[in-house]
Amino acid sequence: MMIKREMMQQGMANNTSSNNNNPGSKKGAMMRVLVAEDDGDVARMCRLALESRGHSVTITADGQECVKAFRQAAAGEKGGGGRAAPFDVVVLDYRMPRVDGLEAAKEILRLNRQQRIIFASAYVKETLMDSVKQLDQVVELIQKPFEPKVLVDLIEDRSTTKELKEINRLVAQLDPSRPSDDQIKELLDALKKIQKAGGI
Repeated sequence: MMIKREMMQQGMANNTSSNNNNPGSKKGAMMRVLVAEDDGDVARMCRLALESRGHSVTITADGQECVKAFRQAAAGEKGGGGRAAPFDVVVLDYRMPRVDGLEAAKEILRLNRQQRIIFASAYVKETLMDSVKQLDQVVELIQKPFEPKVLVDLIEDRSTTKELKEINRLVAQLDPSRPSDDQIKELLDALKKIQKAGGI
C-alpha cells in the first residue's frame, strides 16, 4: 500500500494552508492540557508557555502520575455531567521513569479512544514506529528539544486532528506488528505535512 498516493487522492498530501486561514484552528480558546514530563525545567517551561496563552495546565512527573491525574479528572467530568474528555490534549514525554509515555498512552486511550495525544521525543521515527505497533495509530509528535512557541502552536492547532484520522484510517490497513521502514517514513512525512505548526 502506498500511503502517499492514497493521501494525495484524498487531497491531504499537498495541504499547505496556514493556521490563520484554517477554520479548524481555534487559537484563543482556553484548552485543558495534561503534561507528563520528568525534567522539571522542561515541565516549568511548558507550564509557563501554555499558561501565558490562557490555557489550564496540569503537570505530572511520570506516566503513572499522568494516568492517575487523567482518571481523576475523567471521574470528575462524569460526575459533573460536563465534557466528554477531561483534557483537550495530553503531552507525554516518551521516555520517563516508572511508566513511560507509551504505556501511559495505552492506558489513556483505553479510557478514551478519542483522546488527543502528543509525544515529545528526541527519536521521532522510533516513537512513530512504536505508536503504530503498540497503539495501532499515529499520534502527533514534537521533537526534543523544542522551543516553547512550537509546543504552544502545535497544541493550539486543532485542525491536525481531522487529518490525523485520515492517516489512521490508512494505518488500519497496515500490519501493525511489522510496518516497513518505507511505510514509517511515509507516515512521518504525512505527519510533518499536517502538523502545520511544525515540531518534527
